[in-house]
This record gives sequence, C-alpha cells and structure tokens, in this order.
Amino acid sequence: MESKNISKAVIRRLPRYYRYLSDLKDSGVERISSQDLSALMRITASQVRQDLNCFGGFGQQGYGYNVESLYKEIANILGLDQQYTAIVIGAGNMGKSIAQYKNFSRRGFNIIAVFDNDPSVIGTKISDFEVKSITELEDFVGNNKVDVAMLTVPREVTRDVAEKVVALGIKGIWNFSPMGLLVSDESVVVENVHLSDSLMVLGYRLRNSRLT
Repeated sequence: MESKNISKAVIRRLPRYYRYLSDLKDSGVERISSQDLSALMRITASQVRQDLNCFGGFGQQGYGYNVESLYKEIANILGLDQQYTAIVIGAGNMGKSIAQYKNFSRRGFNIIAVFDNDPSVIGTKISDFEVKSITELEDFVGNNKVDVAMLTVPREVTRDVAEKVVALGIKGIWNFSPMGLLVSDESVVVENVHLSDSLMVLGYRLRNSRLT
C-alpha cells in the first residue's frame, strides 16, 4: 500500500501509531479522537488527520477513530498481515541479539537461520539456531524461501555481502552496518539502521535540555 506520493516521514510514523493503538486496545479503549491521539504522538491533531487521510482516513466526524479497527488497518498497511522469512548474517553481539529477540515473529518476521564466516563461531548455538557457514548460504537460499537478510557484518564487507544476497534473489535487506547501503537492484528494499545516529540525537537533546 506504500505509495511514492506518501512521504517517508508519514511512513516512519506508522509504527508509532501501531504501538500506541496496541496499548490503547489492550487497555480496553474503544475509540479515540484525533486530539487525544495527537497528544500521545506528540504531533498536532491536524497532522494525525493528514497522516491517516493518506491511507483513507478511517475516522468519523464527531466519533473519532475506532481503536481496534484503526489498529488492524495500520497493521495491514505495514504488511503485518503477511509472513516473512528472514536470515541473520553476522553472529556477533548484534547478530546474537537479533536472533534471540522473540518479538520479530509477532510482527510477521520469522528468523530461520544465522550465518557467519568465523570458524570459531560456526557450529555454535544461538537460541534455537546452529550458526551456519556463509559458504552454505547459496544452497540454503536455494532450498528455502528467504524474504529478508538481516546484516550485522563489519562495514568493510557489507557491500559484498549485500550484493551476494541480492544475487541470490532476496528482496529485503535490514542493514545494521554503519554505512548507508545502496544495492545495484532497485527492486530490492533496503532499510538502513543507524543506531549511532539515534544516540547522537539523544546527546543533542540532553545537551539542550541542560541549556534551558
């Protein structure tokens, strides 16, 4: 449902809507106004309406939004009604954390294997997974449906690993390398995660909170 006419800022707010609506639903809240939702989101009520109108609106004047219905609609927009299979490439600290995180499956992303090129790591267990050699990647992808590769490899090999993933026909990459990754195949969806950027934003906000 993603459209080129919808801004990235709107798309990046959708998971926040989803989280807040999930909490509201679990608390027994049946409906919410754009004003109350905007207070949770810390944006204006007008922005809430504009965001949701990008996908059809969903609200009723004088009533607001049905929490459970809007929750389900946003889940569908985010593709959470689908199931995706994923592999982790890189079994270091970040790779281990990702492989052990159970909530991904609740969002429709099911990890089915972990790969690494370090002989001391290959064959060890991470959660329910035995780490496979990267040399097994081609055969594994040939025998299993893999939608997403989660990359937690060093910066210097990120591009080579990504291109290998693309060549194998995997259409989604979740990249934790500090480099902003671009791949040769424009049909491949890449999401770059820059944890250090978020940490620097935290530092900026802390610094400025002390100046006020």
